[in-house]
Amino acid sequence: MEERSNNPSHQQHDSESTSSHNMNMADRGVARPMQYSNSDDKTMSREDRMQMLHMHHQQTLWVYWTIVILGVWTVLSPLTFAYDVAVVSPGGGRNLWLSDLQRVAYMKWSDLICGALLIVFGIRSLLPNRPISVWICCFIGVWMSIAPLVFWAPTAAAYLNDTFVGMLIISLSVLIPGMPNMIMYMKMGSEVPPGWTYNPSSWAQRWIMIVAGFIGFTVSRYLAAYQLGYLHSVWDPLFGSSTEHVLNSSLSQALPVSDAGLGSLAYTFEFLMGFMGSQSRWRTMPWMVALFGILVIPLGLVHIFLVISQPLTVGAWCFFCLIAAGVMLPMIPLEIDEVVAMSQHMVQATRNGEKFWSVFWRGGKPIDHNKDQRSPALMTLNRQFGKILKASAWGMSAPWTLTLSVLIGITLVIIPDQTGMAIKSGYANINHLCGSLVVVVSVTSMAEVVRSFRFLNILVGLSLALLPWLITGVSLPLKIIDLVLGLLVASLAVSRGLVREQYGLWNRFIK
Repeated sequence: MEERSNNPSHQQHDSESTSSHNMNMADRGVARPMQYSNSDDKTMSREDRMQMLHMHHQQTLWVYWTIVILGVWTVLSPLTFAYDVAVVSPGGGRNLWLSDLQRVAYMKWSDLICGALLIVFGIRSLLPNRPISVWICCFIGVWMSIAPLVFWAPTAAAYLNDTFVGMLIISLSVLIPGMPNMIMYMKMGSEVPPGWTYNPSSWAQRWIMIVAGFIGFTVSRYLAAYQLGYLHSVWDPLFGSSTEHVLNSSLSQALPVSDAGLGSLAYTFEFLMGFMGSQSRWRTMPWMVALFGILVIPLGLVHIFLVISQPLTVGAWCFFCLIAAGVMLPMIPLEIDEVVAMSQHMVQATRNGEKFWSVFWRGGKPIDHNKDQRSPALMTLNRQFGKILKASAWGMSAPWTLTLSVLIGITLVIIPDQTGMAIKSGYANINHLCGSLVVVVSVTSMAEVVRSFRFLNILVGLSLALLPWLITGVSLPLKIIDLVLGLLVASLAVSRGLVREQYGLWNRFIK
């Protein structure tokens, strides 16, 4: 098909309205609506915005037809994949809240209803200015990602079909065409937060989060396949059958659904949300940055602490669980700066008289107008990989004090295994817990906006220095090692270390 930029008449039109690059991307249905205009939002009337909305909708009409097609596919899925043939039982002898007949019936009805709703609301979305219909399609995609876990999908085909279609629906409804009707209220303006030296929402910052989230998704999905019964065993290159012991433990079965499946679901939303919004989303989409921050930071910490608790409660390690936690850990300091930028904007907007909830859901007026001139273009990744990788870590630095603390934490986790101590002994528990906490606190503190978080290592270090002396069966050399390492960790937490970037109003909180 001939590219639009090769047509002279189109080139002339492009020079009059916008760049040929933006229009070419728009023809493919991937541009953001505001790319159709070079006008400042202050001079744009409602009619102008409505015209841009119709233009954008015309360019992305294929998205809504695809949703309709996926609705038909979903309706036919229970018949195509025969959910009642070769029903599997979950791994570990779990007692489910549903019988096999109910699992099959509920999955069928879920697909039939979701498919029918996608057809109805997909057709409604063919007309512009139907944001509610588009959002309903999005939430149907979310439910289709959740349903196989709630109903313990009876076959691997049912699980794969629903989760894959669910991700496609979410992408087609709110990622590829942009947020529904955002053109009607989006405020053009600054890309870099006031007083900041970089943009925490740039693609150079976000791509590494997307990659990390996808790695976590694939790892968790593999473990979930075992818990749901689609795999009979799990490969572990280091701990052998310990992984299956962990996945089948009482801790893992504490929830009515697969905990690995929940992890896969969380990573699904994380890597998809990495694509959401423009490079100004810290200002234009505070609600989304807040939700993304909740998924990555508090829920990420919960996930990490559950993995830390494995040797304490189960007495075994899980290799791929450690991989998933290892992927999640750097995501926390990488995301915190965007949450801080969003919070700073909320404070400034409300101080300027804007309503809190209006700013939270629709974004606020820009404090100033600027362009992100520092972040390298992501399209040059194959030519400037090192430069873009460095840009992805802006706002995160590794002073020698925190780096050494991380190495000490890893050493503490390894010591019990190397000294032959039982994995659930008191000494091993102290070292596993304190060592893991030191690593988590130190890596999180590498985010410059929360550098003060490192002071928690003082408490962890003193606990490590004292607790081994309160239990029996520990040799004097081991007690002395923990005493020295604990005091060293505590002393390393005193110095702030180098802070390279500036953070506007937040500078005064970096101690």
